[in-house]
Amino acid sequence: MSPADHLAPVFAQYPIEVVDAEGVWLHTRDGRRVLDLYGGHAVAALGYKHPGWTSALTRQANACSFQSNAVPMDVRVRAATRLARFAGDHFDSIFFVNSGAEANENALRMAFKMTRRSKVIAIEGAFHGRTAAAGAVTWGADKKWYEFPRPPFDIGWIPRRDVSAIASQVDSETAAVIVEPVQGVGGAFDMGREFLAALRARCNETGTVLIFDEVQIGVGRSGQPFAAQFYDVMPDMITTAKALGNGFPCGALLMTPRVTDALKLEGLGTTFGGGPMACAAIEAVIEAIEDEKLLENVRRVAKYLRDTCTVGPVTGHQGAGFLHGLICSRPAKDIQKTLLERNILVGTSGDPNVVRLLPPYILQEKHVDLLREALLDL
Repeated sequence: MSPADHLAPVFAQYPIEVVDAEGVWLHTRDGRRVLDLYGGHAVAALGYKHPGWTSALTRQANACSFQSNAVPMDVRVRAATRLARFAGDHFDSIFFVNSGAEANENALRMAFKMTRRSKVIAIEGAFHGRTAAAGAVTWGADKKWYEFPRPPFDIGWIPRRDVSAIASQVDSETAAVIVEPVQGVGGAFDMGREFLAALRARCNETGTVLIFDEVQIGVGRSGQPFAAQFYDVMPDMITTAKALGNGFPCGALLMTPRVTDALKLEGLGTTFGGGPMACAAIEAVIEAIEDEKLLENVRRVAKYLRDTCTVGPVTGHQGAGFLHGLICSRPAKDIQKTLLERNILVGTSGDPNVVRLLPPYILQEKHVDLLREALLDL
């Protein structure tokens, strides 16, 4: 019996076993060196064996590995302050959680608390998580895996980029609009500034809370701290996770003063959210992004990717920064399989013809050249 026999059989797995990793490279048990252009579902922002991140976690583990939020800790305050400053002056408080889904649950909870309304509007193609509220606003979940007997609130849907549909859906009964500025699972599909600005304007008219789900695109993946800056549209809340910890489980809800003012003592709660190890990881991620000028690197290399990789089966590009979609003339799963045979790991998406790239922010042009050469041979 292998150790894997005891794992719940719920995940399809790639035909490689990773035993070690460094930088942008995965090392497999059978001796292969695989270029990681998927980053563990957008998690490995700094790549692997990043010295600053590793040292920060080691120091914190040696100091104190955990205390609850009932005990004040300087590392928690530092992480919240650093994240708020990274995000800009628009957000004044941070609630740390464990995951993107938990961040979305709490954002929706705050919207209902603030408005006392009964409806949420989401966008077709969205993925917000697998918990009760987050799953309810995930497109197609009710037909695939959402096993709760009913959603916890009323839900409406707006087609992607359909500005004309906003006014009829977002009204005086709408508590929140939740949107991924760039959809991840939906195929690295960017909503565009016009659509996001129209959502902001309508939410202002109706008193609706606007939530940006930046679980995949946030914390620098767009080439800006958050996609809110990339599109110059500011929501009332941002949810984020994944890249935030570079592999250490954590998430965060960023709130504007309007939302912060609605908070009450013990109105939100979490056991592991804001743990000292997670906060040390968050500090280290932001420090690396800023000190190593990784936002500039994302912008430069993402442009190079668009400029050089419309080759082979690739007919176009979508997304933003390092949440990048290769639009292909053949099924993405076939291209993913063939690229992995050439030691390049990429992802697929909800769009059967979009290959999704979520590489570490340290990716260089020379790595893009390896992808281009492989695509030319397909």
